[in-house]
Amino acid sequence: MEERQKKEPLIILTGPTAVGKTALSLKLAQKLQGEIISADSMQVYRHMDIGSAKILPSEMQGIPHHLIDVLEPEDEFNVVTFQKMAKQAISDIRSRGKIPIITGGTGFYIQSVLYDIDFTENPEDDACRRTLEQTAEEKGPEYLHKMLAAVDREAAEQIHANNVKRVIRALEYYLSTGEKISAHNEQERKKQAAYNACYFVLNDKREAIYDRIDKRVDDMLSKGLLEEVRGLKERGCSRQLVSMQGLGYKEILGFLEGEYDLERAVYLIKRDTRHFAKRQLTWFRREKDVIWVEKPDFASEEDMLSFMLESCVQRGLVE
Repeated sequence: MEERQKKEPLIILTGPTAVGKTALSLKLAQKLQGEIISADSMQVYRHMDIGSAKILPSEMQGIPHHLIDVLEPEDEFNVVTFQKMAKQAISDIRSRGKIPIITGGTGFYIQSVLYDIDFTENPEDDACRRTLEQTAEEKGPEYLHKMLAAVDREAAEQIHANNVKRVIRALEYYLSTGEKISAHNEQERKKQAAYNACYFVLNDKREAIYDRIDKRVDDMLSKGLLEEVRGLKERGCSRQLVSMQGLGYKEILGFLEGEYDLERAVYLIKRDTRHFAKRQLTWFRREKDVIWVEKPDFASEEDMLSFMLESCVQRGLVE
């Protein structure tokens, strides 16, 4: 038996936003007696349904979904939390003899599970953290981000300046160990996969993806995105929360706070989502041992499904 086949099976279905992962994941789960684990940084939150393009219970076709609606918008969610929850879900799914299918577009989250990345935190240096938090408060997140760029340019390129907690974590790691957190993460990436995995990346022509993004944003607005964000704002959710930094939410919040008109907000959502899709593809192209599923190469979704099932058989995930 190959070393790969001694490991627990795992299917990953990812790809850029709006490419059609959800519909395909349901068909895959039906064929393979699988259960779905969401690898989405927004769908974990309750009350954030429209902007996250969350699958509705009525659309799940009886297939169990994990890591959806498990946190409140005020809760912090990061890759460490995701990894812990996802590993628990995988264990639960396997205990029932089912196959876990991770579906979503957050590449680092997927990588954290596939390679079982070690996020062992250093002993917390409260004084250091408080100093960095105070610096962010007094001089702004951009200043803190420049501090990170000065010592770890790669980490700074991967972490948005507004994600202050992650910037602080990266700086804290550097200050306590003298090492770059990007170098640590790169070392972890060189590990062998912890699972016998089929890692599918669903893709389409760029124009088709961008067109679907525009239509999806229009659809979100017609379904009540504005009202959803207004409700969150009235609840006390501000842009300081991790949840409110999500695409769609931060732009509508800017409109509600009078920074620009609604037309500008819609333009920003579409533009930023296209940029996000581009970054996602850049990430997936760097990943090793992935199976690209290019939609234009297949006559139908059934053909895509057959190709994916055959790949699972070849790798010994299913018989």
